[in-house]
Amino acid sequence: MAVNLVNVENVSKVYGTRALLDGVSLGVSEGDRIGVVGRNGDGKTTLIRMLAKLEEADTGRVTHSGGLRLGVLTQHDSLDSTATVRHEVIRDMADHEWAGNAKVRDVLTGLFGGLDLPGFPQGLDTVIGPLSGGERRRIALAKLLIEEQDLIVLDEPTNHLDVEGISWLARHLRERRSALVCVTHDRWFLDQVCTRMWDVQRGDVFEYEGGYSDYVFARAERERIAATEEVKRQNLVRKELAWLRRGAPARTSKPRFRVEAANELIKDVPPPRDSSELMKFASSRLGKTVFDLEDVTVQAGPKVLLKHVTWQLGPGDRIGLVGVNGAGKTSLLRAMAQAWRTEGETQPVGGKVAVGKTVKLAYLSQEVAELDPALRVLEAVSAVRERVDLGKGREMTAGQLCETFGFSKEKQWTPVGDLSGGERRRLQLLRLLMDEPNVLFLDEPTNDLDIETLTQLEDLLDGWPGSMIVISHDRFFVERTTDRVFALLGDAALRMLPRGIDEYIERRHAMEAAATASAPAGQKAGAQKSGAQSAVPEKSAADQRAAKKELQKIERQLDKISEKETKLHTQIAESATDFAKVAELDAMLRDMAGEREELELRWLELAEDA
Repeated sequence: MAVNLVNVENVSKVYGTRALLDGVSLGVSEGDRIGVVGRNGDGKTTLIRMLAKLEEADTGRVTHSGGLRLGVLTQHDSLDSTATVRHEVIRDMADHEWAGNAKVRDVLTGLFGGLDLPGFPQGLDTVIGPLSGGERRRIALAKLLIEEQDLIVLDEPTNHLDVEGISWLARHLRERRSALVCVTHDRWFLDQVCTRMWDVQRGDVFEYEGGYSDYVFARAERERIAATEEVKRQNLVRKELAWLRRGAPARTSKPRFRVEAANELIKDVPPPRDSSELMKFASSRLGKTVFDLEDVTVQAGPKVLLKHVTWQLGPGDRIGLVGVNGAGKTSLLRAMAQAWRTEGETQPVGGKVAVGKTVKLAYLSQEVAELDPALRVLEAVSAVRERVDLGKGREMTAGQLCETFGFSKEKQWTPVGDLSGGERRRLQLLRLLMDEPNVLFLDEPTNDLDIETLTQLEDLLDGWPGSMIVISHDRFFVERTTDRVFALLGDAALRMLPRGIDEYIERRHAMEAAATASAPAGQKAGAQKSGAQSAVPEKSAADQRAAKKELQKIERQLDKISEKETKLHTQIAESATDFAKVAELDAMLRDMAGEREELELRWLELAEDA
């Protein structure tokens, strides 16, 4: 029988006049891997701080088992700014001791890219004080993971980690014997790591078995049973479940919910997006040209980030952009945005960015734009526009859109200066959408947003008729909102990945392995991160340009095939009782699948040369 590590008995916590937790009783046992979800402000962080005895409950009690070894990652680290990374993470271990420890090597490589900490000025001897918040966050996480614990409590551990870092952390936590309680909005991470979920809602905590996918189903089923009217069943949870069951890759290796019940629940839920209709609408709003990049080179200071990139963002394109930190994702968006703002007068150091005349761009950067702190939320939104057209006949007032993004009628009269970081992020998104853009650049839009707000944002974007580029380390959000994934692999090139983020991680691992294998023995540790370029053979500029042009042609052909396949599926559904017609359409569908496979194989061959 599993040993009980922590008991939470009848705990309550009140802030002002609001009860965040009201008579909550929970337990954490050996082997538990618990994900904590809920809206921002509903008490997730308060719950885990009380669980770790970092905060006292107003009533009730929290007890720990004798000798409990507890590790906690809070949102604000307690690192000594005058100390070095070595002092905080390695402590007093001798070099031969920590270098011979497999766990220490795994943590340093997984979080920093190598044992010599590439990217830190003096490696392990770098002083912590001048480092960024993201670098300090990774140091605090490394310090915690190197130790042995019975229970780890993590508050937003994926913040400031890239896709590879999040993938590594998920694997590392699955392999640890420690119990885990984790607050995060990263749904992919929750599915990879957790076997139970706590949903914090209105002072109570609801428990669910399984990861995030199972929680979505169970919550939808609970709400379906409780609903007395059909309209209550048509909610975002069902829409997300439909996407999980029909379109997304398998979220867990062994789904624990009943497939038949899930299919019954979503049988009348349409696909999230009607891609062909949105494409037509986007073309009518944007014309043929949106952004065309011809032989573009992008630099940040003296560093060349992208070289000879030829690429096109067309009407209705929904692109996910992934890559290692510092590879140039944000710099690429900035170069495109600058060309738009100056009507083509400001160009990158090499090549040209052509912008369509009808483009109206909205750019959500990683920095939260400052607003007059005395403005009320509703005033800040109404100042942009009173009503907004969200496409597909959906129109909302400023107040309605505020409510969709979690600003209740009372909250809409809160001064901007009193909002939290997450609430300001939501307000920034709101103001962008109110301006009715036809092109969206979203740079880390999920930062500081809770899962419920994320699902609402995804629902809004489903019917939004325009072109979109999303940079995000949130795999779930990228897969959910975009149709194609492009990657910056650290070799100054931009590549499309037919299999999405899974292919990105495979390619990065292959490049690192190739770089390590080809490096001299004394340089192999550093090559794990910095040697990616050596894995890509040099090609002549003419060969690269020819390969890129053919790649673009193939991508357009693949898009057309996708549109035809969508239409065929619709025709098959409409002709369900005409077996001869269905057989004919099915044969056409199989032929098209063969054509797609040939094009994708050719695309993969060319991608190596581009």
